[in-house]
Amino acid sequence: MKVAVIGTGYVGLTTAVSLAMNGHQVIGVDLDEAKIVKLRQGISPIYEPGVEGALNQVLNSGALSFTTKLAEAQDADVFFVCVGTPEAADGTADLRYVYSAVAAIEGMQQAAPKRRIVVIKSTVPVGTGDQVAELLSGCPELTVASNPEFLREGSALADALAPSRIVIGAGDPGTSEVVEELYKAVDAPRVVTTRANAELIKYASNAFLATRISFMNELSRLSAALGTDIVTIANGMGLDSRIGPEFLRAGVGYGGSCFPKDTIALLQLAAQNGISLGILEQVRTVNATQPVWFLEQLQPFVPDCRGKRIAVLGLAFKPDTDDIREAPSLAILQALEEKGAAVYAYDPIAADAVRQKFPNVSYTKTAEEAVQGAHAALLITEWKQCVELPWEQLYESMAQPVLLDGRNAWPAQIVKQAGFHYVGVGKS
Repeated sequence: MKVAVIGTGYVGLTTAVSLAMNGHQVIGVDLDEAKIVKLRQGISPIYEPGVEGALNQVLNSGALSFTTKLAEAQDADVFFVCVGTPEAADGTADLRYVYSAVAAIEGMQQAAPKRRIVVIKSTVPVGTGDQVAELLSGCPELTVASNPEFLREGSALADALAPSRIVIGAGDPGTSEVVEELYKAVDAPRVVTTRANAELIKYASNAFLATRISFMNELSRLSAALGTDIVTIANGMGLDSRIGPEFLRAGVGYGGSCFPKDTIALLQLAAQNGISLGILEQVRTVNATQPVWFLEQLQPFVPDCRGKRIAVLGLAFKPDTDDIREAPSLAILQALEEKGAAVYAYDPIAADAVRQKFPNVSYTKTAEEAVQGAHAALLITEWKQCVELPWEQLYESMAQPVLLDGRNAWPAQIVKQAGFHYVGVGKS
């Protein structure tokens, strides 16, 4: 099938590559000419394991191409809208890029009429697909479907090729059948429903996962006060088949492009409809205060941070990505700077992006360099380079052997035996 993917960011590029790998003829469309030039050269604009190799594979096979001109995609049967829906000033989803893409498709349809399907893959508020269908009602050969993505940064390509489920929302069986045909090569459960249901499935999924994280983070504070171990507690909980082990890890909070933006958008949508989502409001409160609570654990060891060297290991919101959107590290860095600390930070991928926001932080080439001479080291992102460290060497190099493990990823018993003062999240 001939497919056009509008938007070549995180979702768009992964969608384009995976569809091409599944045998479709795909053209990626983006207004950013510099990005298109790099993509044509096989250079991925995002750091995502496996994407660049797969990109070059489908480029070389001729299954995928890129353009800045939508007119070059007029032969496509299906148009995926994969543009950004950032958080607006009032917390709602900013849909200007979605409607701009839809208007461009409408203009092309009027110039070159044929049966086409517009598939909205961007995360949009409930009712957006129906509104788009109404806007396009003057083009009867254009139909609209919702096909939300459920990609995890760090494993996006694997998730696109082997998804947990494929959700298709459409206004008629013919449209949903065409979208299903796109995924003929993919073995995954299908949910075929209305556009509104598909849109709410996406928001509800992200909100529920964020709730699990914040529940464990709030429970970790009680665990720390009681002297119990949140890791053991999570393990015991996760063995219950009704609960499961996923997203039960306590830490310094969630971040990234989805959970923060989608939870506030869902809250705004509920408020517009006169509904209060009290649990979700508390989820966001816990997440906002978790980095603050984590830093308070430093107080017994470094009562006054002024002039003290503090190492921050990991800056991306999670490993295997360069994404720093809403990363907990940003709140940690800001708080440490306000306390007057001399901050030394390390991240194997995301340091350059964070440097734009925090130019006064010293960025090192290795975790060991950041920790050398430090009065405390804080693990914020559990990169392998930040977790697997030469502990005896680090003990000798630190001004004060204090470790704050924001991901419960360091080997607690080993570092304690090496002489470190170790503090995890919700650990005895």
